[in-house]
Amino acid sequence: MSQPLFGLVPAGQPVIVTPTETPTPNTFLYAIPTTKAAFSHIVIFLLPGIVLPEGSAAAIYLVTPAAPGQAAPNSRFLGGVGTGKESAIFKIGSGGQGQGGQENVVLGISLEPAESVAARMAEMSSATATGAGALVPVSAAADQRLGPSTLVLAQRIIKNAFNFLASFSGTAGQVEVVPLKAFEDWWRKFESKLRTDPGFLERDD
Repeated sequence: MSQPLFGLVPAGQPVIVTPTETPTPNTFLYAIPTTKAAFSHIVIFLLPGIVLPEGSAAAIYLVTPAAPGQAAPNSRFLGGVGTGKESAIFKIGSGGQGQGGQENVVLGISLEPAESVAARMAEMSSATATGAGALVPVSAAADQRLGPSTLVLAQRIIKNAFNFLASFSGTAGQVEVVPLKAFEDWWRKFESKLRTDPGFLERDD
């Protein structure tokens, strides 16, 4: 596979199609300079007309320098692209600065079995959904303490007002009206109840 397979577009930079290095026929490294423009997101896509070998997908990695005592650099799985998902956007970090003082961000793309790539992507999605990948994990108990949505609160305020004002309604010709004083009375009582029982709207009474 001598022809370029992938296009990479770091945010705010031109498209890149030629790998910096090709360690094996199925692995590609892209060293992207950050000296001209730092970036935190990158789009990776299959070039037009490219079809990956059957049963394979492209696994995307962020490659960082080896820690002291390590022989090989570290790689963090970011996701994948392939048949049915020909492009994706990846967050690579804060500001896209080179890792460990490097002036380049290094991305690796590896052709691997599609089932393996899909399984790792599913694991990532599951970890994010449970809060494992969040900056501040949210426990189930904390989630249960979250109040109702803004829409629900608005509906309950309207319901409270309607129930109070309905008994004051009258007609002016063929139009049903409510005296302004009745609305003022409702608002005064509503404010008073909020002060004495701030959580009453959160209860679905």
